[in-house]
Amino acid sequence: MREALTVTQVNLYIKQVLGRDEILNNILVKGELSNFKAHSSGHMYMSLKDETGVMRAVMFRSAASRLTFKPANGMKVVARGRISVYERDGQYQLYIEHMEQDGIGDLHIAFERLKKKLDEEGLFSPSHKKPLPKYPRRIGVVTAPTGAAIRDILNILSRRFSYSDVVLYPVLVQGENSARSIVNAIQYFNMTNSADVLIVGRGGGSIEDLWSFNEEIVARAIYDSHIPVVSAVGHEIDFTIADFVADLRAPTPSAAAELVVPSQTELREKFNNVYSRLYTCANRIAERGRLRLKVLSESSALKNPLGYLDNNRIYLDSLQKSLENSYKSILNQKRQDIAVSASKLDALSPLSALSRGFSLTKDKSGKVVKSVKQLKHGDDIAVTLSDGSVDAVVK
Repeated sequence: MREALTVTQVNLYIKQVLGRDEILNNILVKGELSNFKAHSSGHMYMSLKDETGVMRAVMFRSAASRLTFKPANGMKVVARGRISVYERDGQYQLYIEHMEQDGIGDLHIAFERLKKKLDEEGLFSPSHKKPLPKYPRRIGVVTAPTGAAIRDILNILSRRFSYSDVVLYPVLVQGENSARSIVNAIQYFNMTNSADVLIVGRGGGSIEDLWSFNEEIVARAIYDSHIPVVSAVGHEIDFTIADFVADLRAPTPSAAAELVVPSQTELREKFNNVYSRLYTCANRIAERGRLRLKVLSESSALKNPLGYLDNNRIYLDSLQKSLENSYKSILNQKRQDIAVSASKLDALSPLSALSRGFSLTKDKSGKVVKSVKQLKHGDDIAVTLSDGSVDAVVK
């Protein structure tokens, strides 16, 4: 019987076998990027996939720094490198040394096509965005009942603003029927009016994992919601159609929880500041009242109230007489002014001239006759005197 090998020995042996294969040491692989992650160290981790298979891949910082494009989920690429075994996990992977774009993946094409269509229909219009309530009483959460997303949301909501009730509608967030599950949840909250704001989302994943939030029925359900919707899908670098149509996009589920409620700690500080200002203001008003009361207590009004009232009565009588005299004087002056004006008007009046023997002559058209040259023999005229008028004929 052969001696048994350890797992590590087997993994090392397979690595050595693969390392001696000329094809696997300089191979070209084409596929679509998925599960792409750019690490802070500069290394890039991803998967290459086609219709039926998936291969893990890594591109170290030295090779990644030479890229002429920014990799993203859904891109079709051609990668050159070597295939080896990662001994710790016992899994083979492609170690990429060079990578070029080979077109855009089918999911990415579908994403851009739907995004363009909905944008042209106005589903992304800022004018349709609804403001979030400042102090929501009930927060509806549409996500999977298990996983990091719901745990993070509940933890932050309870810590940040414990006065809101949280209503979870558990849904499928990936796979078959997941889009319809999400739509049903959004419609339920709208039909029952059982939430003031909705958080719709899930944790991170590949473009395939997040695809439910790129479905048209989900986008239209969010758009039709009369309840404000916060989209919280994936990580900060992930964008879905739901993000564009929602009233507000949060980079993560945790961030969504912080956006929908205020901080009760900050509110408490604001309340304490307002209370302090009101308390100070009330003390100042009370102090001014005490000073006024002190002044009054030392005045004659309280020491001799009857004498104080008598003096004020005398003062009021004096004011009344002064007012009456002023009123009479002004009235007499106005009467004199009116008489002078009437006299001036009477002097200028044409009726005044008629009373002194003058007359006013008009022809048959009513035009005033100022000269004999305006008349001829047989013309009809009208002569106005001080006490009436006569019709006459020129001879």
